[in-house]
Amino acid sequence: MPTLFRLLTVIAIIIGLVYAGMFSLAVLVEPREREVTVRVPARVLLSESQ
Repeated sequence: MPTLFRLLTVIAIIIGLVYAGMFSLAVLVEPREREVTVRVPARVLLSESQ
């Protein structure tokens, strides 16, 4: 039984660290806004219109 408890404790700590990392990234990191340009080949446009 102590082995199971130790395993569950380690898993809970790992999950807590992952959650803390995701939370800190969501709160502390601000995304940069930039313009995005995507080239669409003409053949793709022509094949969809037919």
